[in-house]
Amino acid sequence: MITFPIAKINLGLNVVERRPDGYHNLETVFYPVPLQDALEVSVMDSQFPSEMDCDLKVTGISVEGDEQRNLVVRAYQLLKQERPNLPRLHAHLRKSIPTQAGMGGGSSDCAAMLSLLNDSFELGFTTDELIVRAARLGADCPFFIQGKPAYAEGIGEKLQPIDLSLKGWYLAIVRPDIPVPTKEAFSLISPHYPQENCLKVVSQPVESWRDKLVNDFEFSVFKLHPEIGRIKERLYDLGAVYSAMSGSGSAVFGLFKTPFSLGEQFPGMFAKIVQL
Repeated sequence: MITFPIAKINLGLNVVERRPDGYHNLETVFYPVPLQDALEVSVMDSQFPSEMDCDLKVTGISVEGDEQRNLVVRAYQLLKQERPNLPRLHAHLRKSIPTQAGMGGGSSDCAAMLSLLNDSFELGFTTDELIVRAARLGADCPFFIQGKPAYAEGIGEKLQPIDLSLKGWYLAIVRPDIPVPTKEAFSLISPHYPQENCLKVVSQPVESWRDKLVNDFEFSVFKLHPEIGRIKERLYDLGAVYSAMSGSGSAVFGLFKTPFSLGEQFPGMFAKIVQL
C-alpha cells in the first residue's frame, strides 16, 4: 500500500488578527505542487517483536525529532482510537519535500496516512470526517485530504475550494539551509487586514500579482534572515513573473512562463523546477 503526499505553496498569506487562544487568524490561498514524498505501509506480522503499533522508518531528506512522534504515527494513533481493529503496521516514509520550508510536507504526510488507512482498511470515514480529524493534528493538514486549490481562513483549517489553475507555468523552488521556527516567524508580525484580499488577487492575471499578493511573514523572516529575501530578489532577476516565500518559510518560489535551468544559481541549497 503506497501513496505519494504532495507539497503546497501559499499564494498570499495575511495574518489578520490575534485570537484569544494565542493563535492567529489567517487568510491564504493554498495551491498544490507536484513535489512528492512516498509513504508505504504494510501489515506487521503478528509475531513481529515490536512494542509499537506503527513502526515508522524515515529515509531521504533528514527529518529532526523522534520518528515515533512524527505526524504519520500520530495519524495512525488517532484513527486507532476510533477503530481498535486497525492492525499493527510498518510504515516507510521517503522524504523528498524539503522540511521546515513552509511547503506543508509534514502535514501532507499526515493527511496521506489518514486517507491511506481509511481506504486500505475500509474504516468508513467520509471526506468531511477525515478533514475534521486532520484538523486535530495540524492547521495545514485538512487541505491535503483533497489537495485541491483552496482559500483558507481561521488558522488554515477553514477551507473554500476555488477554481484556480496554474497549469503550464514553471515553478522554481529554492530552500536555503535555514530553518525558520514558526514562533520566530510570528515574532515581528503585526496582524492587519490587507488592502486587497488574496482570493481576489489570485483571480487576476499572474502578471499583476507582484505588487498585490503579499506574504506577511516575509517582513519578519527577511529581517531576521536577509539571505532568504535575497533568494526572492534573485528569482525576479532570473525572470520570475511572481515570487514569494511559502508559508512561514524558508522556501521561496518563483513562477516562470518558460522552462530554464537553475544550474549553479543557488549552491548548497535545495533548488528544483517543476511544471504545474
